[in-house]
Amino acid sequence: MNFIKKIVDKKIDELVHAQFQKFSRGIFKDRAVLKVKKSKGKYTINSSSEFANELIFIMAQKLGNKKTLVSGAVVSTSNLKEKIDFKEIKQFQGVKRYLIEKEMSGDELVKLILEFPKTFFGLSFQIDEENSLKVKPKAPKSGKPGKGDEEPKADFCKLITNDSELGKSFVFEKNDFKTAEIKHEFVIEEIILPQTEEKDFAKIREMAKRKGKIIRYANIDGLKSIKEYEFTA
Repeated sequence: MNFIKKIVDKKIDELVHAQFQKFSRGIFKDRAVLKVKKSKGKYTINSSSEFANELIFIMAQKLGNKKTLVSGAVVSTSNLKEKIDFKEIKQFQGVKRYLIEKEMSGDELVKLILEFPKTFFGLSFQIDEENSLKVKPKAPKSGKPGKGDEEPKADFCKLITNDSELGKSFVFEKNDFKTAEIKHEFVIEEIILPQTEEKDFAKIREMAKRKGKIIRYANIDGLKSIKEYEFTA
């Protein structure tokens, strides 16, 4: 389940919390952008970068203990040399890109994401002919609105799947549809600091919860809707 659907269903977890750690109070437009097509029982889901880690996590769970060729990059400011079997490392201004191209199991990927939820995983792999995921192997840029009348792009991740439950978790307004274009606005109204003896402000900020709402702008088969969902994560 992706973090938007978790908020809607009020099933907040650490992966949802990680999505909002970087946000201060304010309004953040054109986030979590989706462009989804359904045809002959197959879903093609294009998205912005916010969904990358969760898409990898979901597909890795489907893969389970089976192995497949995984390629791409893991991007982090942390030293992950002892944790990741990489073929090359590139570094720029303290940000490290661990380039990967190796056989890995889904269980291995799940373990990595749970251990390093703040790390960005830009990985691509295929489970079978009906289920594949491509994510750009680079650090995402800050979300930017479209220029002029141009809509924000959903071009960072591409998931193809025949899993109807997975497809419906991205477009939950309508059971049967052909095309959907969706974007979100994050409204962070309050930062709730934890009650802790921790003195490191950076760690306190990471532990703090964000309270606010997401505004969901959807265009599904030409029918537009706007809905709001409150959350604390």
